[in-house]
Amino acid sequence: MMDDTTQNQPPGALVTFLAGLQAGMMALIVMLGWLGVSAWWQRHTFWTAANQMATVFHGGDAIVSGFGRNTPSGLAVYVLSYCLLGGAFALAAPRRLTPAGMMLGGVLLAVGWYWLWFRMLGQRVMPLVWLLHAERPMAFGHVLYGVMLARFPVYLPVECQPTPPPPDGSGS
Repeated sequence: MMDDTTQNQPPGALVTFLAGLQAGMMALIVMLGWLGVSAWWQRHTFWTAANQMATVFHGGDAIVSGFGRNTPSGLAVYVLSYCLLGGAFALAAPRRLTPAGMMLGGVLLAVGWYWLWFRMLGQRVMPLVWLLHAERPMAFGHVLYGVMLARFPVYLPVECQPTPPPPDGSGS
């Protein structure tokens, strides 16, 4: 049995960052899944978003139909940037936020990241991604990412998660 001094200890920065990395990865899986399905609906390949991101390293050669030899590098850009974004969000998010507030914060961060990454930096750093990405599905994918990112407290160790208040005993 745990005593009162060990229950609900605030998680350290490393533990919080790792929980954010995990949440970022799960949110990225949801976002890339959405982007793949929406690409199918537009009669493109499931790997369109990853292939477009691979143009950062390989230029126009990365644009292929299907999973190509450059697709993993595009996936790596997504994994690295969006997992780190999740870790940063977990460190920066105030612990006093309600779940709805945390979700709103995650969505605002994700949509802000979309505008920074795809709209502002994209024109100079990755022009093919900026020109070729499907704007509405990508923007909605970032909303999904933000919603999922807000779930990072689920990935904290059990002793660091908030516990529900004890029952008051007046339920009869």
